[in-house]
Amino acid sequence: MSTALEISALHAWYGESHVLHGVDMRVEQGQVATLLGRNGAGRTTTLRAVLGLTGRRTGSIRVHGTESIDLPTYRTAHLGIGYCPEERGIFASLSCEENLLLPPVVNKAAAGGLSLAEIYEMFPNLLERRRSPGTRLSGGEQQMLAVARILRTGANLLLLDEISEGLAPVIVQALARTIRTLKAKGYTIVMVEQNFHFAAPLADQFFVMEHGQIVEQFRADQLQAKQPVLDKLLGV
Repeated sequence: MSTALEISALHAWYGESHVLHGVDMRVEQGQVATLLGRNGAGRTTTLRAVLGLTGRRTGSIRVHGTESIDLPTYRTAHLGIGYCPEERGIFASLSCEENLLLPPVVNKAAAGGLSLAEIYEMFPNLLERRRSPGTRLSGGEQQMLAVARILRTGANLLLLDEISEGLAPVIVQALARTIRTLKAKGYTIVMVEQNFHFAAPLADQFFVMEHGQIVEQFRADQLQAKQPVLDKLLGV
């Protein structure tokens, strides 16, 4: 099994604020990994730092074996990374389908990513709403659109930030099915999640962050044994 993402001794800053303090993590191709932690622990900053969306960075970030710490964001994206931010970034002036078609292909080896037909099969709600303005969609439909949009690019390493937040249980269940489908297709997924009950059945690996560092990491088969640690660190 090859390594999709390997982060070593990663430090990151926003201006003068030193946010990440030596993050180390490795995610194998085809795995789902979840970053757990309280608000402000550095989870979102870790995703943003992978793409160079923070300020200064030091350390090592290898994407599919290629060192990317000194690359600009657009070149890092072309290594096959798709990022779904917490705020979704839907364009109000574009229809649902225009939002889907907007991103460029970043990974030509993936033959342009999923087709519209494949996306609509995975997200039938978007087919029904394909002509609707992006921001006229419900919150759940906007979240589906935000995830679907990065699948069009050919990215096979997906960084997903709080995709279940504030959504109805039926939408959360649909997103969980989507993640299982993508994993079965060979995608690698790194999720930031506050909803432990959403993440727990999906993840192969768990990384717990505090104060900009990974303080615990364990596999899914160790989850029960680590429950006391999670209760202490996260209150879950």
